Amino acid sequence: ASATLGRIAITAGALPTVLPVNFRLVGDQIVFRTGAGTKLDAATQNAVVAFEVDDIDPVWHTGWSVVVTGVAREVTEPDELTRIEVSSIPHWAPDRADRIVAISTEIITGRRIPSGVRALPAR
Repeated sequence: ASATLGRIAITAGALPTVLPVNFRLVGDQIVFRTGAGTKLDAATQNAVVAFEVDDIDPVWHTGWSVVVTGVAREVTEPDELTRIEVSSIPHWAPDRADRIVAISTEIITGRRIPSGVRALPAR
């Protein structure tokens, strides 16, 4: 919930692709804004997608990663759009992003790399 930049993994043209998105966690859904195109096309098909977010410290070799698998859908109902507070979803891209996508959180996995854990040297 503290992060704002994640990655959505979708199928586009029968091939996997991963795209960065700014997002918010609203209740038990991940929501993001987008315009017409690949992400919206995948969402309007009620597709199963993966969503990943992480925070890594390359100096201290610590961090965490969370992967969510769920169903993506376009949010169109006015009451739900009001509840989501669309204007508070971050959006960095310069293109028009007037559509909202929600991802259910069916499966959640993650890992944490605590300080003091060092990678093995390469051979």
